[in-house]
Amino acid sequence: MRELLNIIWRPVVEILILATIIYYLAGFLRRTRGLPVVIGFIVLIFITGLATLLELQVLSWLLQWFFAFSAIAIIVIFQPELRRLLAEIGTFSVTSNNRSQRQNIEEILQAVENLSDLKIGALIAIENAMPLRDHVQNAVEVDCVISTEMILTIFFPNNAIHDGAIIIKGDRIKYAACILPLTQREDLSRSMGTRHRAAIGLTEETDAFVIVVSEETGKISYAYDGVLTRNVTIEQLRDIMTSKYVQKKDTPLFRKLRWYVGHKIAPMVEKLAPLFRKLEK
Repeated sequence: MRELLNIIWRPVVEILILATIIYYLAGFLRRTRGLPVVIGFIVLIFITGLATLLELQVLSWLLQWFFAFSAIAIIVIFQPELRRLLAEIGTFSVTSNNRSQRQNIEEILQAVENLSDLKIGALIAIENAMPLRDHVQNAVEVDCVISTEMILTIFFPNNAIHDGAIIIKGDRIKYAACILPLTQREDLSRSMGTRHRAAIGLTEETDAFVIVVSEETGKISYAYDGVLTRNVTIEQLRDIMTSKYVQKKDTPLFRKLRWYVGHKIAPMVEKLAPLFRKLEK
């Protein structure tokens, strides 16, 4: 019986690990634009198997050559998704401890609530692992401590830098008047405004968390992973930000893994990004 268990436990553990990895990868891809490409690869694998079974030699030969170069194709096609995935694994908390994290969240929430009541449009992008400066245009450096008053001052109408987004990094407001990339999705409602499209666009390319206040209605939305959640309350926003940014206890092994991915692998992918873009062209 013991010998049987020794033979079985390794395959069982391996299957569980692979199933977990596939499950989380499928969940991640479902939130990105890469899912149709994955489905295309699966269809081609099925056709390859069918061609081999039916002994269609020319088709089998062509598909085998295609898959020989598929590793490079995957890196080129999924380069933005790979960067985001590695960034998510290596994401570190926005601030140094739970007390300062909660304080920063409350400062942001108070400003959002006031902006909503006054129906003043706003875009607040919170930087996580991936730097946002390279993804925005016309950024004006502010570099001040997060405060409700400062956020309200920036977005107050007729202010010279009120139009655009602010970028928050750690416990500081780094930039204001930022122009964010707009999403290219065609399945969105035409009634959706530029702020909401910009929030989706930035979160499609990075791991940022973006809060939107509508100028027309004063309603609050947030975007993450390319998904926009509309018409949330302050309490709902507080819950999602607390769950995301207030530190939770984790194991030393997982902390080491996060550190290695965040400091070693993710920067390596970032350095190779220009090469991937050239290959894509």
